[in-house]
Amino acid sequence: MTTDHARPAESGRSRWSAQTWFNVVLLAMAVLLALSAVIGAVVLRNAAQASNRLIDEISVGRIQAERMQTALVNQETGLRGFVLTGKEEFLQPYEDGQRNQAAASSQIRTVAPMARALRELEAVDGLSARWRSGYAAPMIEHVRASGPETVSAAQAEAGKQAFDAIRGALDDQNAAWSRARDTARAELAAARTLRDVTFFAILVAFLVTVITVAVLLRIAVFRPLARLRDASRRVTGGDFEHHIDTGGPADLAALAGDMEAMRTRIVSELEEARASRQQIAAQTEELKRSNAELEQFAYVASHDLQEPLRKIASFCQMLQQRYASQLDERANTYIDFAVDGAKRMQVLINELLTFSRVGRVHQEPVEMDLNDVVDRALVNLSAAVEESEAEIDVGDLPVIVGDRTQFVMLWQNLIGNSLKFRGADRRPHIRIEAEEQDGQWRMTLTDNGIGIAPNFAEKIFVIFQRLHHRDAYGGTGIGLALCRKIVEQHQGRIRLDTDYSDGARFVITLPVTVASPQGTAPATAGEDG
Repeated sequence: MTTDHARPAESGRSRWSAQTWFNVVLLAMAVLLALSAVIGAVVLRNAAQASNRLIDEISVGRIQAERMQTALVNQETGLRGFVLTGKEEFLQPYEDGQRNQAAASSQIRTVAPMARALRELEAVDGLSARWRSGYAAPMIEHVRASGPETVSAAQAEAGKQAFDAIRGALDDQNAAWSRARDTARAELAAARTLRDVTFFAILVAFLVTVITVAVLLRIAVFRPLARLRDASRRVTGGDFEHHIDTGGPADLAALAGDMEAMRTRIVSELEEARASRQQIAAQTEELKRSNAELEQFAYVASHDLQEPLRKIASFCQMLQQRYASQLDERANTYIDFAVDGAKRMQVLINELLTFSRVGRVHQEPVEMDLNDVVDRALVNLSAAVEESEAEIDVGDLPVIVGDRTQFVMLWQNLIGNSLKFRGADRRPHIRIEAEEQDGQWRMTLTDNGIGIAPNFAEKIFVIFQRLHHRDAYGGTGIGLALCRKIVEQHQGRIRLDTDYSDGARFVITLPVTVASPQGTAPATAGEDG
């Protein structure tokens, strides 16, 4: 038998239960998912902010800057047309340009993300305001008052120079917005790159975590479970010497420990069973030898012992007949004693032979109607029945399978026993009945004889046990012992009903289907006990 071998000390984690391992794995996965969600949210927010800045701020600011430039150009164009022609309709672009410039300036102030862009806007607004107040408005008043032909070239050149300063400020503003756009695009590209790298890192971390968890579960849970499964299969397959490893998680280790204890107990019980089988085999051989000796004894008893007894009885009777006139009464009595003793010895030997053969020698089991069996027993007892004037009532008895000869002996002994121990003051009445109860036949033989005291309920079934002196009731004391042996040979029981007091009642229980062991030679019936 394999004994438990020493194992290296395992870490605390190895003694977690399988449920704890799965809980730890789920917790680790939850933490990983939470961290991934937080990091991903931050990265996505940064990328979204960069994209929104480019789209909602930079692009809108550049568009409004171009709108402002267009509005100022329209103002300058409308003013120049009015100065050249003096027509009022040329002032419409000038006036529309002022409104458009104011709207664009307001929109830029709303979305401008940079102080520099605001500084450029302030420069444009300042120069344009000075141009309108210092040149445009006075020129309009002058043309309206004096006509366009009075405008000198110097005045026109002064207006052009003032507006060129505005053009320079507009170019600076457009350049600032272009730089802001380039910066925003670079930030958006960086944010997108960081997003892609972050999500790739999260994916790699997730895969590494899954692989690590799978490896840990395989090492800590599934491998011990597989070892336990394989060991269990080997043990259930009959290899009871195989040791069951008790490593792995705590609950698997506890289960393996229980299975190892069970295996150890099975091995111990198998050893005991093997020793018991060897002992039984030895006892069987001894029993065979004893039975062979008993057979030899039976042969000797039936031939070598009975022959001298017959001679003793015969010669004693011949002596009595030939010398009857010379023998006194006492001598005749002695001879009668000798003859009677020899005959009783013959009867005892025959009964012992019958008792010893039950259980060893049988007829082939046959299906038989117990009513016919009882009738056969009554035929054998016809002289005793007629002499006692007994009334015998036989109910409906079952059909069973068994040794017919032995059942004839059974009923012959039981009925003969009731006839022998009948009451002196009443006619014998014997009643035999049967009924099925819980898969068994319950048969009773009831008489109105002298009865049996309850304290002798077991003694009467012991061989050679007698409750009365031989002078009062004859017999050898073997009959009821023979009955018990026959019933037990057919997997049944026989007992005395101690609750019945108006005589004796014997109760026999037999399986619904009974069969005697196989045999080769029939046993002969004996006298009643």
